[in-house]
Amino acid sequence: MSLINEDTIYHRTLSSGTIQVTRDQGEIAFDDLFDIAERRNPKRAFLFVSKVLGRHIPVSPSVMRRVYKQLASQFSISLPGPVLFIGMAETAVGLGAGVFDELRHQYSEAIYLTSTRHPVDGDLLCEFKEEHSHATDHLIYLPDDPEMRRFVTGARTLVLIDDEATTGNTFINLFSALRGTGRLACLEQVFAVTLTDWSQDALSDRCPLPVTSVSLVSGQWDWTPRPNAPVPVMPAVNVTSRGAWEMTGKQSWGRLGMTAPAGDLGHGISALNGERVLVLGTGEFVWEPFLLAERLEAEGAQVFYSSTTRSPIALGYAIESAISFTDNYGLGIPNFVYNVAHQQFDRVLLCTETPADSVDSQLLKALADVAPVVEIINYD
Repeated sequence: MSLINEDTIYHRTLSSGTIQVTRDQGEIAFDDLFDIAERRNPKRAFLFVSKVLGRHIPVSPSVMRRVYKQLASQFSISLPGPVLFIGMAETAVGLGAGVFDELRHQYSEAIYLTSTRHPVDGDLLCEFKEEHSHATDHLIYLPDDPEMRRFVTGARTLVLIDDEATTGNTFINLFSALRGTGRLACLEQVFAVTLTDWSQDALSDRCPLPVTSVSLVSGQWDWTPRPNAPVPVMPAVNVTSRGAWEMTGKQSWGRLGMTAPAGDLGHGISALNGERVLVLGTGEFVWEPFLLAERLEAEGAQVFYSSTTRSPIALGYAIESAISFTDNYGLGIPNFVYNVAHQQFDRVLLCTETPADSVDSQLLKALADVAPVVEIINYD
């Protein structure tokens, strides 16, 4: 990696081309916030890999919580309510929940929803596309609870949350889909929240409502492809469907609405002072596992948090190691754990919203190589 004037410019050459990022706003050093990797995706060759998100790089829960607070601190003390927060599957489900968690006491009527690629029983609010993604289709459901449903349909402030905005197209697609339902007629303003925002006010330029952008760093990017670079082959992960395994976990963290965290996963789990523990969420099931990781860290353990993902990323650059296995929802698609296989832990806690039998033995075998104790934590 080469850093040119590291306060304002990030420059990296990959096998498929060169990316340069220029800072406009924000004080956090680029190198503390993200690194770059190569996607196994012909639609976009590069990926911003967050060092604070807890998805592709294991990170301490306290670092993640600090990020939630930094983003939440940029909001006004009062906003027109109800306030509807929406986190983007799968990468920003936990980020969205964390920002919501920091702000929910500030607004008397606030609700968190997530998009999902796992259909559930409920009233579908809308569908939208994330065109550049390895999995393009998203679903958003209305809550079953009447009061939570009122918060959604009566929302006056909309807060959209994703890990990063490269072009702003996904936010635009989501906003258009929500407006197109005719069920959110009271909206007055929009907040677009990201860790890193390279979209150059794209949502503001195309949204009929006032837009406020919130991020840790914003700027612009420039990608120069390498001529004749091989086109990557993407695994078949573009699936939005019910799997063979039933989701036995509680739908209390976002798919059907959340007004307060349950915080009830792994109540019987404790940690020793100084114990090196890796807590892994799975797919979209990341918020309750994060709260477990945060509790264990408060008990004195040395905790790292990360998650499985369906995002196909090439080895190298920000990705030092990868574990490949079959998903635990019974969709038959590849899943991955990044930057874990080259490390060592005292214990791994793998948290799922599906039965223990749904976990691929290949994953358990790989995790057994990095820790003498591997436990599956769920609601069964």
